[in-house]
Amino acid sequence: MLAIIGTLLIIWLALTIIGFIFKGLFWLAVIGVIAFLATAAYGAVKKKTPKY
Repeated sequence: MLAIIGTLLIIWLALTIIGFIFKGLFWLAVIGVIAFLATAAYGAVKKKTPKY
């Protein structure tokens, strides 16, 4: 599960960087930032949740 979240974070970070490089693709940067933050928050919540 942690590998999937890490992969998603890398993908979102790449989309964000590409979006900022090409100023015409500003929407891609915005989507990348939102997706990165959402995935990071999800990973943090799942990591703190105790397993029974």
